[in-house]
Amino acid sequence: MDTPATPARSRMPNPLPLLPGMADLAGGLHAMVEESSVPRSTVRLMELRAGQILGSTYFAVRDSANLRAAGERAERIAAVATWRTASCFTDAERVALELVEAVLSPNPIGERVPDEMHARAAAHYDDKGLWDLVMALAHIGFFTPVALIAKPIPGMPPGQNYSE
Repeated sequence: MDTPATPARSRMPNPLPLLPGMADLAGGLHAMVEESSVPRSTVRLMELRAGQILGSTYFAVRDSANLRAAGERAERIAAVATWRTASCFTDAERVALELVEAVLSPNPIGERVPDEMHARAAAHYDDKGLWDLVMALAHIGFFTPVALIAKPIPGMPPGQNYSE
């Protein structure tokens, strides 16, 4: 079966010349995530699940590669899509993945993050950890429109996949 050729560039130009403040904003969010009390592996799992939910090949390829580079087991990377029934995640990782789904998926019958879900998260994370989860989700949210609208090329470094 033939597949369409991958374009050489994203659909949009590099945003930094047009929005110079974006680098500082993105850098600040990135630093908060890097300095998080939440284990980096948990944040990476959250990022991969977000990419899957959003249907972003760019995120899925990038975040799978980041997990592999960090030494994550292939079983756990593959199981992110089915985390609810996979036995390879801790309870703290499960609640983090549950929060990703709650924030990124509509709930037509109630709150996306009900009190019970927050209580489950609070059982595994202190106040700083909860805010760190919020910042990880904010980081994901910041780059979601970039991935979906600008459509960077999967596997390419950010500076090399913008149109000119």
